Amino acid sequence: MTANTTPKGRGTATRATVIGNRIKADILQGTLRPGTWLRLEDLRTEFDVSWSPLRESLSALVAEGLVVSDGSRGYHVAPISRHELSDVLDMRLLLEPKALRRAIELGDDVWERELVATHHQLRKLESQRWLPDQLGDWEHWHRQFHTALIQACASPLLMQYCLNLYDISDRYRRLFLSLHPRDRDINGEHQAIVTAALNRNADEASQLMQTHVRRTLETILAAMPA
Repeated sequence: MTANTTPKGRGTATRATVIGNRIKADILQGTLRPGTWLRLEDLRTEFDVSWSPLRESLSALVAEGLVVSDGSRGYHVAPISRHELSDVLDMRLLLEPKALRRAIELGDDVWERELVATHHQLRKLESQRWLPDQLGDWEHWHRQFHTALIQACASPLLMQYCLNLYDISDRYRRLFLSLHPRDRDINGEHQAIVTAALNRNADEASQLMQTHVRRTLETILAAMPA
């Protein structure tokens, strides 16, 4: 796990957020594999914090579905399952197109500029032959892109749900890509969604978004053991 020493002058809530983000990143990147036990004493030493912010950070990750609390036995990284991924797929197909429709309806020039700028950064990475050390950059801009698409939906709760579901499915996608090559024109799919969104064609953009999400998650489901 990536080491980090949190400044003692920060408040408990801030420390808990920093710790939670570090652990979350290790889970999403696959450094902490599904089922890995999170030893509290080791984490407390690593982050140089008291028990309170550590337990707060783990409780937040439990709420996000990335960590499981097993009573007196402690915490472990959430396992993966076809059932969970199927649920995530169903909910993403319901919520993301809804958020995108609202963003297309309500988005202003600032939303358009942010979407174009974010897509430009992502496209630069997708248009070249990737090196192993560039994957982290692509993952960052891919999340930024999906966030920018729905940023103008004017519903913080809907945004929260969409990004939480994205993070859960992102873990499955990263685990899948660690074993399988990319075999789709992802760049083309992203470009089509952006074009439809900027043209304010909500029906087309939502349909393209559904197809994009479905292709990714159904491919992963097909590769998972029954």
